[in-house]
Amino acid sequence: MAAEIVSIVYQPVRPVGAPLSFARVPLETANLIAGHGIEGDRKGGHPRRQLNILSYETVQELAAEGFQVAPGALGEQIVIRGVDVAALASGERLQLGDAVVEVVSLREPCERFEAAQNKPLEQAIGRVGVMARVVTGGAIRVGDPVRTLQVTV
Repeated sequence: MAAEIVSIVYQPVRPVGAPLSFARVPLETANLIAGHGIEGDRKGGHPRRQLNILSYETVQELAAEGFQVAPGALGEQIVIRGVDVAALASGERLQLGDAVVEVVSLREPCERFEAAQNKPLEQAIGRVGVMARVVTGGAIRVGDPVRTLQVTV
């Protein structure tokens, strides 16, 4: 089976005066913006934390262990099937639909993750995907192919 995008979620920008919310909104399509992340995502723009990408296979493992895995519940923004993202090295690139992203680092769960999941952090360390930055913007869709790219230096 070819690698593909399984899920896309984002956190909409909170209107001034609206109550604080951590809800993630599922999308069928999204636009990735170079140097930012998902268009309209309130967490975008950080140079090292533009996207949280997680493997579908890991989501299934975590579900079997009792983690909450609804879209966005693990803090991820993009879930892909067929690529072990935790095995990708910093600097490796993926083509997601029309966009290209670069792995920055493994994503580490925090106390907020622990509280939301009601599980010890130790059960998730090394298993919640990678942080990536958007190198080339473009449209992505659930079902789009994912390719690992050769990086030339």
